[in-house]
Amino acid sequence: MAMLSQRSIHGLLHDAHDITAVSLAACAVAAACAYDMSWSRAVYLVDFAGYKPAPAHETSRAKTTRHHGLAGAFNTESMAFQRRILERSGLGDATHFPASVIKVPVDIRLRSADEESHAVVFGVIDELLTKTRVRPFDIGMVIVNCSLHSPTPSFTSLVVNRYSLRNDVVTHNLSGMGCSAGIIAIDLARRLLQVHLDTYALVVSTENTTLNWYMGNNRSMLVPNMLFRMGGAAILLSNRRSEWRRAKYQLIHTARTHRGPSDQSYACVMQEEDDAGHLGVSLSKDLMSVAAEALRTNITTLSPHILLLSEQLRFLCAVVLKRVFRTKARPYIPNFTSSVQHFCIHSGGRSVLDELERSLRLSAWDMEPSRMTLYRFGNTSSSSLWYELAYCEAKGRTRRGDRVWQIAFGSGFKCNSAVWKALRTVEGSDDAKESNPWAQDVDVLPIHVPKVMLIDDE
Repeated sequence: MAMLSQRSIHGLLHDAHDITAVSLAACAVAAACAYDMSWSRAVYLVDFAGYKPAPAHETSRAKTTRHHGLAGAFNTESMAFQRRILERSGLGDATHFPASVIKVPVDIRLRSADEESHAVVFGVIDELLTKTRVRPFDIGMVIVNCSLHSPTPSFTSLVVNRYSLRNDVVTHNLSGMGCSAGIIAIDLARRLLQVHLDTYALVVSTENTTLNWYMGNNRSMLVPNMLFRMGGAAILLSNRRSEWRRAKYQLIHTARTHRGPSDQSYACVMQEEDDAGHLGVSLSKDLMSVAAEALRTNITTLSPHILLLSEQLRFLCAVVLKRVFRTKARPYIPNFTSSVQHFCIHSGGRSVLDELERSLRLSAWDMEPSRMTLYRFGNTSSSSLWYELAYCEAKGRTRRGDRVWQIAFGSGFKCNSAVWKALRTVEGSDDAKESNPWAQDVDVLPIHVPKVMLIDDE
């Protein structure tokens, strides 16, 4: 074997030194790029707006029942049924209907549906752009979700045209996805903001009450008439570094659970049942089971990202005992209040909120934003979560460093979550003056909402 000369060895050592230097430089560049990418991947919520309809759209429960009688489409039994639902719904006397539903007879044409949607979508976007002072040209993507009304051209095209957005704007229109579509839209925006850097994403969540209106006597189909109301929200997200200074929140994590592969989950609907001799409305047993399983799966996915380590260990032990050792021990419910300060649970109905309060072991204070949203605005579908967050802000609850957990349920069956971290303290009095939808109610709420509120026919 030929021996290496001293010069050759010296050359090899010199080459190795160069290689090491290059490697270290490459690692430094990679580390810098990784840091830069991790920073750019942060998603900030700059601000949001909730739609507050004009006073002409407000209607009391008594006016609602009288209006149904004038519509002439409901028999005596259906009128009595709807009255009992309203008395047990948790809704107050100042919720909002579109002009199409307030009319006699009710106008449920597509033209009227367009008018409702245009008023809500343009209203919240105008307010949001005014609050953020962001130029429409700087918006790189638009996502709109509305389940029941999906016109052509789409809502996103409507927004692009109305605000003269640039011609390379990325648009997505979500329909038919139920009340949890707002979180789906946020998750989609988060994923897009990993690819399209240094831009803004405009998310609009709404529903159409006009096309949701039912004029027959099928009791299960009458329920939405009583619960759903007019509303919408617009949210501005960004991955721009400079927005960290003024943004309200940073998106920590999203978790989406879809139980669609199960026929039972896919087919679950709202049903009416007799409650101690009184006809009421609650979740069917099948849906209760499906909702519980969807929530459990969603929590399992989300827990490692939000729970304290001690709570994670307790939860993990409970899962191992059940799935590995097949024990019959009661499932451990983590103490989410130890790591989450604010809960925004979709105000789909009183029974939904009651069940979530029990399942997650939450207090009346934790449930207040959801219950007051149901009372003041009704079920506004996917936008309800933003009315709830606006309530927390109007009350001065949101402090820097707080975590907010938004939970939504939807058809299919889906359970979706988003967790936010407050980047700054939102002063309640100041925010209430800045077009917060709760501005006129912040001083009189909360109020106690009994399980049955009889309707005063005045």
